[in-house]
Amino acid sequence: MSNGTEMTDMTPNADRPNPDLSKPEFTGQAIRLRAVVLGVILAVAICALTPLNNVYRQSTLLGGGHFPLAPFFVLIWLTILVAVVQKIFRRLWFTGKELLVSWILMVLASGIAYTGLVRAFFVNITAPYHFASVENRWGDVLHPLLPKIWYPQSKEAIESLYNGLIGGRQMGLLDIVKQIPWNAWLPPLLIWGGFVLLCYFLMVCIINLLSGQPLYNERMNFPLLRVPELMGDALDNNRIGHFFLNRFLLAGILVSAVLHLFNGLNFYIPSVPQIPTLVLAGKYFPKHGLFSGFYKLKIYIYPAFIGFAFLAAKQISFSFWFFFILGGLLVGLLSVLGYNIPAAALGITFGPALSRPEDAQMIGAYGIFFLFLFWLARQHLFNVAKRGLSFRDGSVSDSEWISTRIGFWGFIIGGFGIVLWCWYFGIPFLFSFLVVGAFFMVTLVAMRVVCQGGVALFTLTAAPIDGLLAFFGPKFFTNMGLLGAAVSQKMLFLDLRESLMPSLLHASKLTHGMKNRRMVFGGVLITLFAAVVVSILAMMILCYKFGIRELGLDWATRTTVAMYDNVYNLIETPVKPGRWVLTFIGIGALVMLILSICYHRFYWWPIHPIGYLTAYSWSMQVLWFSFFAGWICNALCMRYGGVVLFKRLRFFFVGLIIGDFLMGGGWAIVGLFSYASYQVLPS
Repeated sequence: MSNGTEMTDMTPNADRPNPDLSKPEFTGQAIRLRAVVLGVILAVAICALTPLNNVYRQSTLLGGGHFPLAPFFVLIWLTILVAVVQKIFRRLWFTGKELLVSWILMVLASGIAYTGLVRAFFVNITAPYHFASVENRWGDVLHPLLPKIWYPQSKEAIESLYNGLIGGRQMGLLDIVKQIPWNAWLPPLLIWGGFVLLCYFLMVCIINLLSGQPLYNERMNFPLLRVPELMGDALDNNRIGHFFLNRFLLAGILVSAVLHLFNGLNFYIPSVPQIPTLVLAGKYFPKHGLFSGFYKLKIYIYPAFIGFAFLAAKQISFSFWFFFILGGLLVGLLSVLGYNIPAAALGITFGPALSRPEDAQMIGAYGIFFLFLFWLARQHLFNVAKRGLSFRDGSVSDSEWISTRIGFWGFIIGGFGIVLWCWYFGIPFLFSFLVVGAFFMVTLVAMRVVCQGGVALFTLTAAPIDGLLAFFGPKFFTNMGLLGAAVSQKMLFLDLRESLMPSLLHASKLTHGMKNRRMVFGGVLITLFAAVVVSILAMMILCYKFGIRELGLDWATRTTVAMYDNVYNLIETPVKPGRWVLTFIGIGALVMLILSICYHRFYWWPIHPIGYLTAYSWSMQVLWFSFFAGWICNALCMRYGGVVLFKRLRFFFVGLIIGDFLMGGGWAIVGLFSYASYQVLPS
């Protein structure tokens, strides 16, 4: 299919639903209330357990990434259990579609309980007081700017959070809850909880309005949904036994099982031999010269991510590892040409992986790619605005949970509400529009990378406000505007490893064409509200029981303190980024413009623009080899076996995914009852 007017994928059958799923009996299938209730209950349970597992036990992450472990592990066993019950009692408790609804509700909540929200939540709203010292002068510069209601105004409450309650380790759950100084915590929790829920509501409205573009107009591939959909399809067709007994799938499961059985046993019993899954390839490259960018190159072997890469479009999986290699070559090329640009030329930035001036390409690339998506969706957006402003059209399309009119006005009210929230707490009104716009622009682009590329582990390179600082400078925003933007960004829009937006689009795809979508919509809202409340409470109890100092929150503490340090430095010395930063931003914008035009105009163009967006991200440092392996297997399969071989061989890669997550869930359970846990997936 041409790249002319649609951003279609090139994997076989990627442009249309699975043929079995398009049969009449599955079209418009109703979802019963039991599926939503089950999903909400399991989501709450995951949120309650995740802080203990991830932070205290430091076990395999239950809710890491955009294809989290716990929900899929539960889905596998629920599918098998339902199939067994159906076989024995001739009664179907849940259909495959209903289990997918329960699964996606768990996915929506799982990220909130960790990096999506609470991993850095309490550090973020206590750091400026707890870490203030004479040396960093936060008390003189930052404290006068801080809205008091954002932070607990009790030194004892903050100190107990970091050190734990006296005798907290011996206290029971209810005793800890009673000892928490709620008077100090309720105001900031209500204020920030309102901000978070308002942002989530706006995200839901955006997805409701925009999901028709990728689902209908672009027929986008969703690699991360392929395995759950195959399982649900097998259950609905009463072929779950054939699915799990497929010889290719069993071979894939066996590969993952053997790998993690040996490595897991080696973790607890060092005498058991280990199968290496990390290769330090950097030692084979010189420290200087053309290949110096690969001096720290690592090869991580994760079977599940190789499986996801195989299921993605070849064009996309190729682009991810291709641009990662090009990014490393650029570093060496600049060195060879004599452009030894110091990191200090970058200035003060907030990006998670923005460490060199050449990394600033991503700021320009993100902006141009957002405009490209906007241009592709121009007709859809016009129709949305037309229907939203109409007071007569209350119909609901197959891709929507609620009508366009309700979603449109929810978007307007929600967006304006966030702007007013920022303005009320001292951020300049115009700056509030720019900041909120930057937040959601970057989040929408990240959603595209995750959902279309099948990137289960995604991190940003540059922060949303890095672009605003590069173009306008820190003086334009006022000191309070800069501080408020940085703190709000850290809350939800910087650490996008478990961002909500991609999961919402996945939820829209899974519920596409179903009946009772409004009930699912209600389940989504209830799940998000319950997840925020339970996750914050679970993390608070954990912190007061053991103390943040004793928990695995070093990353959250380090990055949050660095954020406040950056704000302080910009306030004291408001220096704009150097010319090299603006130069690389322009280069990034130009490269993305060329990539987008070529991709859109030439059907033979082999490179997808979203690959460029991840070239310098931490996630691609971990996943580049997985995408290379998945791409080469897909390419060889299609070249020498065609579609027939692809349909058979894909079950091997599905088995790699299922095997990794089965072993990950098993070792996570072991980790709950031991001193440490073997990590199956990236932490």
